[in-house]
Amino acid sequence: MGKKSKRRTKTTTTSSSSNQKPEAVSPSANPATTTISSSQVASIEKEDVKLVTPTPKNTPVSKVTPNDTSAVVTSLTSPTSVSPEEMPALVLPESLEASLQKLTPSQQSLVKALCSSPTNQAHIFSTWSDSSTTDASKKSLVEQLERIDKAYPTGLVGYIKNARDLLEKSRKGVNPLEGWKPEVPQGESFDIGTKEFDDFEGVGLQEMGKCGFVLVAGGLGERLGYSGIKLGLPIELATEMTYLQYYIETILAIQSRYANPGVKLPLCIMVSNDTNTGTIQLLENNDYFGMDRDQIVIVQQGDGVPALKDNNATIAIDTNNPCRIEAKPHGHGDIHALLYSNNVALNWCKKRLEWVIFFQDTNGLAFHTLPLALGVSKRRDLIMNSIAVPRKGKQAVGGIVKLVNKDGAERTINVEYNQLDPLLRASGFPDGDVNDPNTGYSPFPGNINQLLFKLKPYAEALLRTKGAMPEFVNPKYADESKTTFKKPTRLECMMQDFPNILSGDAAKHVGFTSIPAELCFSPVKNATIDGVALQAKGTAPGVAATGEADQYAAIRKIMRSIGCVIEDAPEATFNGIAIIPGPEIVVKPSFAVCPAEYKCRFPEPSKIKISGRSSLVVSGNLVIESLDLDGALVIECEEGATGTISELVVKNEGWKKIVEDANHSPEYIRIRGYKMKKEETKVIVFKKDGSVSGYVPPQSSEQVSAQVSSSFVAPDTPKPESREEANNLASPSLRQSLAIDSDLGHERNLNLHEPRTPEATVKNAECCVIS
Repeated sequence: MGKKSKRRTKTTTTSSSSNQKPEAVSPSANPATTTISSSQVASIEKEDVKLVTPTPKNTPVSKVTPNDTSAVVTSLTSPTSVSPEEMPALVLPESLEASLQKLTPSQQSLVKALCSSPTNQAHIFSTWSDSSTTDASKKSLVEQLERIDKAYPTGLVGYIKNARDLLEKSRKGVNPLEGWKPEVPQGESFDIGTKEFDDFEGVGLQEMGKCGFVLVAGGLGERLGYSGIKLGLPIELATEMTYLQYYIETILAIQSRYANPGVKLPLCIMVSNDTNTGTIQLLENNDYFGMDRDQIVIVQQGDGVPALKDNNATIAIDTNNPCRIEAKPHGHGDIHALLYSNNVALNWCKKRLEWVIFFQDTNGLAFHTLPLALGVSKRRDLIMNSIAVPRKGKQAVGGIVKLVNKDGAERTINVEYNQLDPLLRASGFPDGDVNDPNTGYSPFPGNINQLLFKLKPYAEALLRTKGAMPEFVNPKYADESKTTFKKPTRLECMMQDFPNILSGDAAKHVGFTSIPAELCFSPVKNATIDGVALQAKGTAPGVAATGEADQYAAIRKIMRSIGCVIEDAPEATFNGIAIIPGPEIVVKPSFAVCPAEYKCRFPEPSKIKISGRSSLVVSGNLVIESLDLDGALVIECEEGATGTISELVVKNEGWKKIVEDANHSPEYIRIRGYKMKKEETKVIVFKKDGSVSGYVPPQSSEQVSAQVSSSFVAPDTPKPESREEANNLASPSLRQSLAIDSDLGHERNLNLHEPRTPEATVKNAECCVIS
């Protein structure tokens, strides 16, 4: 376990309920057209714009469980409350009528609203007349209904109304894209190692220290055959670093090298009921992997939304518990509402941040292209930038498409692949979704749900819409009558649908940054047996073995792009999954986080030679001038130390992947089908006292290291905006909500050898593997 420190402030955990619920948003309407009155703005500022108040040091982290109703904030106005004049004649089930006095006034209002017309959900309480139904079971059901009612923007009554509308449109076959004509979206496509890549990355490097980070992590690893949270899964077996540790150390490395002195780059983690406890435990058990606790905010999705069993939006009852409704996830689109209701976006604006990046729980390649995307957003003035991958025509991946209607309105959104081809054929593209002959790819790049937002206009949109995303429904009909379903369905929303709430000129500032998937996208989401079937079809398997192999491959690709000489290992197969297993190269974030930094770490790349059977792990403030590796090598610079490797030749037995699928093996080994056998390793450690173990530097190394250190100068970065300039860029409502008092008028020196914030230097925390 990582060594405990005494640094303690707070990790804030908040629920999906907000202090004030949004107005009803029609699924077909554009919420961005809503006009907010001055009184509404004042109400927002008075009731909602509150800083997340840190708890005193050494206060234990709050844990939110599914039954922790204290974590749910009561809404200012109950969405189910109606005046006596509006309440229709109501006949409650006799068993419910007899139990009303045991409910609170707000619970009574809720159950009456659910039973009355037109909601008509009295069947939920049908078992209350059964003598075996205890008061505790009844209370549990009502509390579940109450939590879901408070979490959904318009309450359960509004949910049923929206569901019936969407289900009727689905039954009739209404096309949600009717009236919109597709066009090729604005954006940039890159290959690493090109001048264009380097130019845009250079622009983005100047923005790296102004980012907030949002990690969407609501899933368990059960689908993978892993019982823990996916964030606790090791990315690779060379170091067994978990995804969460890797993400946090990357953020801290960015903070240390690119943020202004004293600035802490924040991390918001969206969890579910399933992952909340495990996420907090993983953080606490490892001392937050070196991050200050007040940098982390955890926001929690609620119980989900009711499952619906027919076109009348009849709420389904849990088959295992008649005193519980069946609930399903509402989708990762909830993240926007959570960032609004918990004031995360506004608080980040107050801290003078300018960008927010959304990434998912098991994509270890997420940060390689962050400065590239920042450069595109900065140059193109994008409010939303989708990091995308090249896709082939008709490939089963959603495409980024610009849509324009007859009134001239436009939006750039993800269109699912099964909708894209017919949409194109009906709109002047007779061949549909086909490859561009000049590039060999579709002009509509593939969506990977890695999103970059300009923070101020993003926060303004949340103030206007309270983060409510358009919903959709996808029922699987039991027969051609389209009246009942094979299994219950529900309404869903997706975080990439954010452009739907933009209008006017703002909608024109949406685009993409496309880069090959091998550098930016390799999620671990499938069981091995499913991955085998996908790989047979030519589709990325998305399993633990390929996630690890792709992690190594991305590093090799970056190093080759600057001129390093690296062989590939022969293909190998484990559990039916074919991979290129090596060489295994692990670059810790303390060493480098993006391609531009590799050029500084390997100043003479042609002198770096690594064989296909080798393994290399590097960390810390290190420069490698020349290396000939045929085996296993670990080089570490302790915190506060610097080091230079020159004229080093290593040849040893190295590490080997050995087939391993025994039931007694840890889950993270079994799902890969192999374990790492470390036969022989050369270890070099540069210590902060100036000594070195495992290596005798050539006489001139220190002199060369000093030259390399002094030669690295980042592009000039203008001073941060003044308070007045920052305020002028915000809308009146956002400007009034912000109190930007920081004097950050410092030049930014991006020298890798001089961390900006000593308190943010990455610590060498050990990983914790949940199995």
